[in-house]
Amino acid sequence: MTDHRQKIVSRETQDVLEQLENLVRKWSPRINIVSKASLRDLRRRHIEDSLEIANAHRPETGPWLDIGSGGGFPGLVVAACMGHQIDVVLVESDARKCAFLHTVRRELGLNVRIINERIERIPPINAHVISARAVASLSTLFNLAKPHARESCHYLFPKGRTWREEVLAAREEWDYDLDVLDSQTDEESVILHAQNLNRA
Repeated sequence: MTDHRQKIVSRETQDVLEQLENLVRKWSPRINIVSKASLRDLRRRHIEDSLEIANAHRPETGPWLDIGSGGGFPGLVVAACMGHQIDVVLVESDARKCAFLHTVRRELGLNVRIINERIERIPPINAHVISARAVASLSTLFNLAKPHARESCHYLFPKGRTWREEVLAAREEWDYDLDVLDSQTDEESVILHAQNLNRA
């Protein structure tokens, strides 16, 4: 596994992330942006965790596609880190959470496109990076992501303690190169960084 350390975040980005944190705390009691349990540890569980994903691969071009964005993790954090350098596309089927995403985009001036639809129903995005957090098994994620990926796509999927089993199961359907990045926010978690994804 790779020793994965967070890169230094600029003061400007830190300010944006603090504003994001405040908006999540404001909205979460109404539409459950994050669980009550994780809201108490919002910075580590969601902001810092998403920063690790954003720093796992810094593309020179976009778009960056975030599948099942929910409350915007990691997609909004990615957009905060990237500024206006690349386009970030958030796909979320829950209309209430999309309303939150639109509010954050407007109030924080983030460069994001928000699509209120299931990922299976939208035209190909041709993404350079695809992320998804707490959405589905690795095999299912590959099935959802592949139609939206360009040939040189990087896939960034955080996983918990069962990641080894998911990797083995995915190998039955898919060929891919894999780098396993240690998480600094949870000792049992990793970020799976896959490339060169093709059907087995």
